[in-house]
Amino acid sequence: MRKRTNATAGAVTPTSASRRRFLQGSTLAALGTTAATLLPAASSSAADSTVPANCPAPPAAPMKDVAGRVAFITGGDSGIGLGVARAFADAGMKVVITYRTKAHLDEAMKLLEGAGDRVHAVNVDVTDRPALAAAADEAVKKFGKVHVLVANAGVAIIGGIGTATYDDWDWGMGINSTGVFNSIRTFLPRIKAQGEGGHIIATSSLAGLLAHPVAGVYTASKYAVVGMMEALRGELANTNIGVTVFCPGLVNTNIGTSNRNRPTTLADSGFKIDPAMMARMPQQMRQMQGPPPGMDPLEAGQRVLHAMQNNDLYVLTTPEYEGEFAARAEAINASLPTDVVAPPMRINIQKMLVGASVYTPERDRKRCERARAKKA
Repeated sequence: MRKRTNATAGAVTPTSASRRRFLQGSTLAALGTTAATLLPAASSSAADSTVPANCPAPPAAPMKDVAGRVAFITGGDSGIGLGVARAFADAGMKVVITYRTKAHLDEAMKLLEGAGDRVHAVNVDVTDRPALAAAADEAVKKFGKVHVLVANAGVAIIGGIGTATYDDWDWGMGINSTGVFNSIRTFLPRIKAQGEGGHIIATSSLAGLLAHPVAGVYTASKYAVVGMMEALRGELANTNIGVTVFCPGLVNTNIGTSNRNRPTTLADSGFKIDPAMMARMPQQMRQMQGPPPGMDPLEAGQRVLHAMQNNDLYVLTTPEYEGEFAARAEAINASLPTDVVAPPMRINIQKMLVGASVYTPERDRKRCERARAKKA
């Protein structure tokens, strides 16, 4: 366990070393040509053409005023987690970050030395439930309470489902999905018991909304996070605890080097490094001009902060995929049978199980806000 601080916000100027780390470590660097060739054209919703005079009222935002509030951020020592930690601390929050890699923590603390004693770090594996509970107790001991959970820790597994081993599945799902549940199970009861409101945030991915054929286990784990958070949003709809899921595209992080923390007990992998891809890497590095193409983690963190303060359900970063998001929804609707008549009892039971829609109010509010922003 260590304790440290937070620093000035602002764009980070990437060095050539950081660009090399990005190309070597980024998940989408491994997707490479596939991602580029599948990139759909953006499209505009017809609903955006009409701008209503008034948008639906936003949901209550328990964490609109964040100064002095306490956040616990898993995987907060690098990448998106560190970006969130910086954004939160810059807004006056107290943050507890977890880490696994000492070198990453040391780099993080150089960026987190402006918040004095408002930042605290603890070494935690999110698959270790007793350790998470102990970390929660430590956070409360340090700062008195925890109002916000950011379940961000994650790992990248590149390779198709047909190639994956049991170890690949258990490791990817254990960190990316079960780790999120473990974090929620640890902190949500504490946040409820405090009675001061709070917010639960989880980091999913673009792969949690659009399947990535070359990253099947990763896709499955991130889809699970989206479903988990959508369900939790409905569960907590009438409480003073908000729920947000972050589904970023390419962000400049260290997730591509996740294997450094892969346990030896789950070492059997069906995914081998593609020699052709590795051979192309030096050329790609030589051709790369300017900063890495992904979003800066601090900007990602600032977007998460804004979404929390507005109690948004989704945070996305990829407008270039609007057409593909629409195609997925349309493909589902187009697959509905036309020769089935649901009996009233079945309809009632299903409505009871599904509950009030979390999608309709979010759609209507965000569509209206988007249209008004375009007109402005």
